[in-house]
Amino acid sequence: MDARYPEWLEALERKTRSEQRDGYTFVTKPIPEDEADAPGRMDPRVYAVQKKLFDEMPQGFSLPLDPSDPIAFAKTMRALMGWDNEDVTGGAVSAVGRTIEGSGGPIPVRIYTPPGERLRRAIVFFHGGGFIGGTLRTVENPCKCLALRADAVVVSVDYRLAPEHPFPAGVDDCWDAVRWVSEHAGELGVRPGPLAVAGDSAGGNLAAVCALRDRDERTGRIGYQALIYPTVNMGALPTEEGGEWKLDAYEISDEHRDVIIPDLLAMKGDGTNPLLRLYLQDNAEPDHPYAAPLHADLSGLPETLIATAEYDYLRLEDEAYARKLAKAGVATTLIQYNGTSHGFMDKSGLFPQVEDVMKEIAAGFRRAMNRLEEKERATE
Repeated sequence: MDARYPEWLEALERKTRSEQRDGYTFVTKPIPEDEADAPGRMDPRVYAVQKKLFDEMPQGFSLPLDPSDPIAFAKTMRALMGWDNEDVTGGAVSAVGRTIEGSGGPIPVRIYTPPGERLRRAIVFFHGGGFIGGTLRTVENPCKCLALRADAVVVSVDYRLAPEHPFPAGVDDCWDAVRWVSEHAGELGVRPGPLAVAGDSAGGNLAAVCALRDRDERTGRIGYQALIYPTVNMGALPTEEGGEWKLDAYEISDEHRDVIIPDLLAMKGDGTNPLLRLYLQDNAEPDHPYAAPLHADLSGLPETLIATAEYDYLRLEDEAYARKLAKAGVATTLIQYNGTSHGFMDKSGLFPQVEDVMKEIAAGFRRAMNRLEEKERATE
């Protein structure tokens, strides 16, 4: 870890800006050491990583893969995912792996518990990976940070992946994990009552879908959701809230165009979205609310935090999701991390934004749980 890391982390908190936008709270996190806050630039740490990846790949960020062989495609993509990251908690959080029984078979989970014997609230976390990849290992250190910052038991879920297990297998596993944590609160050291769901990218989608399912089935298990650059409209279908992708929505300086634009265009692809095809496999339409939450009725959902990266292809649809949540009466906060790109969360210890977003999720989680407890007491 760089010796300047604590300074960068402090700057992210000190330079935070907040405003009201379209009915929700919009928070901006500038690049830590950029005192001039010059627009259009990448965080130097993010740029260095992205530039290295771009230069090492024969065709830049483009992947010359044939998705007609889904298994080979998935294996190639999985090999490119993940990052060796650091435990910023100094080993304070314990990790225990176990397997739970889901409706579709066994589900591996990893349980993170902060030091000290007491009952805590729980957060169920779902890793990203485009529904075809990702592992518990990739998000282990961010989950440890979240557990410590939130003083919560964090349960990370290794749900089934496409194409071997298409929609709704992953959704079912994640929902089964939420149910299991709720039903086994005592043995986990978890307080009975509502818990939170969180996740990054595809995992953010699954967290949002679990919140929808909780509302639809009226189980009252989920009281807060934290979505880190979630995919909420993989089919890029039009919605009343907008969110359609366009390059000119991004302010990009000449200094970093060589990485920012190819990265955005690579995520945009050619419009066919092989990840969506591998995930759904004709089991649902692209606008199914449990596949694309932006097309769902969002009324009655719990308090929501959305974290976005300024130079992420998904940023615009995430902003549309925040607008729709707010319009439905859901208390919503969106935090934009300037100078970052999709996937920054798995670089714990290198990017200070990772620890900062866990701090923000933890703070929002505690506030939401406290409000729920106050509401419960008022109705007694």
